[in-house]
Amino acid sequence: MLGTDFRVGSPNWIDLGSPDIDRAFAFYSAVFGWEFMSAGPEAGGYGFLQKGGRTVGALGKLGEEGARPAWMVYFRSDDVQATRNEVVARGGAVRAEPMDVMGEGWMAQFTDPQGAEFAVWQPGRTKGLERASEDDALVWVELHVPEPEAAIGFYGALFGWRSQEMDAPGMTYRVLSTADGELEEASFGGVAPLQEGQRDARWVPYFAVADADAVAAAVTVHGGQVLMPPADVPEVGRISWLADPAGAVFAVLKPNPRQA
Repeated sequence: MLGTDFRVGSPNWIDLGSPDIDRAFAFYSAVFGWEFMSAGPEAGGYGFLQKGGRTVGALGKLGEEGARPAWMVYFRSDDVQATRNEVVARGGAVRAEPMDVMGEGWMAQFTDPQGAEFAVWQPGRTKGLERASEDDALVWVELHVPEPEAAIGFYGALFGWRSQEMDAPGMTYRVLSTADGELEEASFGGVAPLQEGQRDARWVPYFAVADADAVAAAVTVHGGQVLMPPADVPEVGRISWLADPAGAVFAVLKPNPRQA
């Protein structure tokens, strides 16, 4: 599963765009025990979400008119401009042109041809998340799109991802791996077809937890929604789909012991 060595194409950052930073932090602090560290007055309220002093993500105010609250998944690029050009050549759209983030790295944001938003981070001083595949930290990312094979072709051209089919209840699930390393060691996410009731293509972050049922209960208590109640997935673990009070979707996974 996901580590913090961050090969090209692996998720290396996540952040949440929310209309109310204080309310969002209060929610995630109650659910995951996260702390908030401001990035400074020049960052416009943007700050880092931390657990035990190590960064697990970031939080900022929505900057686009009409934008929906959502988690953004960033993938490592060693050449953000080349990635930007490939996105356009493959039918994607640029939401934010490549920019230098105060020397910490370069970022850009895109929309893939099926409408899922994503971003890339080219490391500078900041390499990426400081904690992954631990309780209350990112462990997996999942893309839901109408046409999974087309998505794999698009992202494969950008990052060299490999995919492997896996049987899942009612669908074929594709496990994604970076270009380098053993498949299982290099896996970081998956692609699934849109299910009944889903309208929008999107990337969904999964956070590892010690108790998926307890987290789902906490989400409800603190104003969020349980979109899919906790359920066991054979050979994977216990998962639940959730939404925060502003509607940003995320998921939790209590991995099977051998998957941890």
